[in-house]
Amino acid sequence: MSNQTAIFAAGCFWCIEAVYNRLKGVHNATSGYINGHTPAPTYAEVCSGHSGHAEAVKIEFDPEIISYRTLLEVLFTLHDPTQLNRQGHDVGTQYRSGIYYLDEAQKAEAQAFVQEMAAHYPQPIATEIAAAQTFHPAEAYHQHYFANNPQAGYCQMVVAPKFLKARTKYADLWRG
Repeated sequence: MSNQTAIFAAGCFWCIEAVYNRLKGVHNATSGYINGHTPAPTYAEVCSGHSGHAEAVKIEFDPEIISYRTLLEVLFTLHDPTQLNRQGHDVGTQYRSGIYYLDEAQKAEAQAFVQEMAAHYPQPIATEIAAAQTFHPAEAYHQHYFANNPQAGYCQMVVAPKFLKARTKYADLWRG
């Protein structure tokens, strides 16, 4: 089986890129923007909320090592899927929760997963499930942001707790 791609949004892309890049079977997780209407969006345009894009992460993975379902489980560990257009203090449509499918198999699996997870949350799940449009990689300084800036305030207060939670919960999938 060849490598596959998954694209997810869960608030700030720094939080989820840091985790996915540490999982066995993930070859690369790239921060970027998806499903907006501005061609070649910049971070400033996305942050304004006017481009329509979500901050997202494109995950290239080996399904023989880590399944799409496991990637979905990690996604729901890293954010609150009941929050509409926000995660914590990050507010706006650019911080929406989303699963952007690349084929009908991913769509079906995402829909079944979200339906299954709905029973575990007191509020309705706000995660959008939509066909992936063009993924635009974010500017270079956003790539591996947590790894390169672990002492930054946002990283200490927001990214680190999610990173540590995932490292503990998915210790068997964690790369050294």
